[in-house]
Amino acid sequence: MKNNKERTAVWLYPETMDRLDGWLNKDNCKSRSEFIEKALCFYMGYLGTEDTSSYLSKALLSSIQGTLQKTENRVASNLFRLSVEISMMMHLLATTLEITDEELHRLRGRCVAEVKKTKGKIRLDDAVEFQSSPEIEE
Repeated sequence: MKNNKERTAVWLYPETMDRLDGWLNKDNCKSRSEFIEKALCFYMGYLGTEDTSSYLSKALLSSIQGTLQKTENRVASNLFRLSVEISMMMHLLATTLEITDEELHRLRGRCVAEVKKTKGKIRLDDAVEFQSSPEIEE
């Protein structure tokens, strides 16, 4: 590919040519032709790839990663805090209830099925309604 170059005319606006000339030295290009070749290869690579992260600026990637890390830390902290609160509530509840292992096992199975069915959107109203309805043998 590098041995058989073809000559072609490129029509550019004067401002574009000025910008191109300004970038030649910064990109260590010896000619406009070399710069345009690099720019075209870069852009075609961008168009042809699924992962465009290698074409984003490092500053933008760093900023996005920092934001994601902060969000992840905040979510993890909130999940930990909620787990502690739920654990405290479960221990307090366990001290007041007399429930058999079999009842606890059935309740856990029902709750797992309910969470799967509702995709985690559980409402206290539904639990109260279920608990106050007449018990049906399964």
